[in-house]
Amino acid sequence: MEALRAARRLTVLTGAGVSAESGVPTFRDAQTGLWAKYRPEDLATPEAFRRNPRLVWEWYAARRARLEEVAPNPGHVAMVELEQLAPEFLLVTQNVDGLHQRAGSHRVVELHGNITRTKCFDENVVVEQWSQDGSVPPRCPHCGGWLRPDVVWFHEMLPAGAFARAEAASRACDLFVSIGTSALVHPAASLPLAALERGAVLVEINPQPTPLTARAHYFLQGPSGKILPALLRAAWAA
Repeated sequence: MEALRAARRLTVLTGAGVSAESGVPTFRDAQTGLWAKYRPEDLATPEAFRRNPRLVWEWYAARRARLEEVAPNPGHVAMVELEQLAPEFLLVTQNVDGLHQRAGSHRVVELHGNITRTKCFDENVVVEQWSQDGSVPPRCPHCGGWLRPDVVWFHEMLPAGAFARAEAASRACDLFVSIGTSALVHPAASLPLAALERGAVLVEINPQPTPLTARAHYFLQGPSGKILPALLRAAWAA
């Protein structure tokens, strides 16, 4: 693809579909078995954590354990190659699993946090070590408050500066690639539109059409683990 070969400023947005190819269940798909009886409001809001911190901590511990069983897929690996080829590159992800970094991506903005990190509920700062005294959740070593996963829950703001950086890259890019996202979750869904407004070429890669499809210059239907490696081979074979 000529647009990919010519791109100097490339912004990529990824969603749950990319992780699903590695076997990572979406938030609601993970609510099976023991967790099927709970609503998102029971597991992923500040109010839920205040009401039952043990339940919320154990839910995220179960999700973390599931992540240890999966690995980056060829789509993740292809995005590492994209980063190495584009002079200006930013990967903006709605995923919290850290698979992009595990694959080797470095220039990553995590809009919704990272489930592998832990932070203090009261102080909102990342905590890397704490006492293993059996407390569930564990306690912050600085203030004694509860620790929680460093993810964005319903009713919470995005991490400071994360969306601003993503939006700036979207407005400055000449090629924007939306991969595996429903194009329904805001504010992330506004990023490809911001790129379009500034004249960028918009490519969408997704198994199914989305509200963004009609606006895209190119819609490549299928899983990113197949489409992206093939796209890279074709772009540099031409």
